[in-house]
Amino acid sequence: MTTGADTRARGGGAGLVEGEFLFTDEDFRKIAQILHSHAGIALAEGKAALVYSRLAKRLRSLGLRSFREYCALVEGNQGLDERQAMMAALTTNVTRYFREPHHFDHLREVVMPTLAERARKGGRVRLWSAACSNGQEPYSMAITVLQALPEAASLDVKILATDIDPNMIAEGKAGVYREDAVAPVPLDLRRKWFRKATGGWEVADDLRDLVAFRELNLIGEWPMRGKFDAIFCRNVVIYFDEPTQERIWSRFAPMLEPGGTLYIGHSERVTGPAASRFETTGLTTYALKGAA
Repeated sequence: MTTGADTRARGGGAGLVEGEFLFTDEDFRKIAQILHSHAGIALAEGKAALVYSRLAKRLRSLGLRSFREYCALVEGNQGLDERQAMMAALTTNVTRYFREPHHFDHLREVVMPTLAERARKGGRVRLWSAACSNGQEPYSMAITVLQALPEAASLDVKILATDIDPNMIAEGKAGVYREDAVAPVPLDLRRKWFRKATGGWEVADDLRDLVAFRELNLIGEWPMRGKFDAIFCRNVVIYFDEPTQERIWSRFAPMLEPGGTLYIGHSERVTGPAASRFETTGLTTYALKGAA
């Protein structure tokens, strides 16, 4: 049996949190630095208890004896998989269908009429869900597109859905959601664009055909070459420090078509140099000014 005294003897130093494993200031700083450099997420000092509670499960699973050992693992050359697991454990994937519904109203009523006309004439239409979690946002976008353009799947219309967490990408590709998850989808739309599955609902082929899921780190390289008509990046940059937020906004501007729309979270604002590139067209809704 491992005791607190045994653990402290192995790890050394004073613990930030009382528990099974010694967790020191140095451990917290290392984990915060790794999370920031890997995912751009700024971890506040007051999150020590949260970090401990979520990562203690990883230590038990890996058979490690201290946070010092855990930090050595994730910092090492063989630590990529565990860095991904650590990031997934420390981030909260809060999502739901048609979250912040005013954005989908704007997409359907303001943006899609022009895009639908272009698509019907053979033009290219691209949308991006830049932090897609388990797929509920991009599938909400797809439903909105299909409401305005029922034949979208047969035209040059695509939605790119990206997330840093490969587990979320896998769930999005699977496209199966519990009954409570699809509750925000009106019943008529659910019957049209989903089919019953074991334990819930599965997205129909017309939705699935519109959405391409890819793993992508917002602070890493973006391999996309074409521009987008609309980008959803909501409730993710709030976890970044201010300089990182400003860099993300600045990187979105050249990724949008002139007049393209950027949708952001309810507590977010476009700041820094990019602010002059956008104009507000609705609640947390921005259009790119002029030529990109």
